[in-house]
Amino acid sequence: MIEHDLYFISMAARLLDMHPQTLRKYERLGLVRPTRTVGSMRVYTQDELERLRLIKHLVDEAGINLAGVQRLLEIAEAVQRIRPLVKEGRPESRRRIAIEIERIGEMAGL
Repeated sequence: MIEHDLYFISMAARLLDMHPQTLRKYERLGLVRPTRTVGSMRVYTQDELERLRLIKHLVDEAGINLAGVQRLLEIAEAVQRIRPLVKEGRPESRRRIAIEIERIGEMAGL
């Protein structure tokens, strides 16, 4: 699939009402991974903008610090990996689900 809605950092920052430095900081922390053009300019997809909106909400509205946001995003990604496995219901899927649940427990400090 070809992504049609691509945004350079200045436009992404403007759309999100964030400073470009904030977007750079989030990238350094691994919270987002914008692609780079040949000239190394950051390019954000619509999915990345949605992820940034979620991060902004968690920080500004829910009062969660960036370490907490990072942990929550890791847990959310693990849940996303589990969902298709649950639907399969095969023995191999159950083993992979158990591994992912173990990872979630570790991320949550359980």
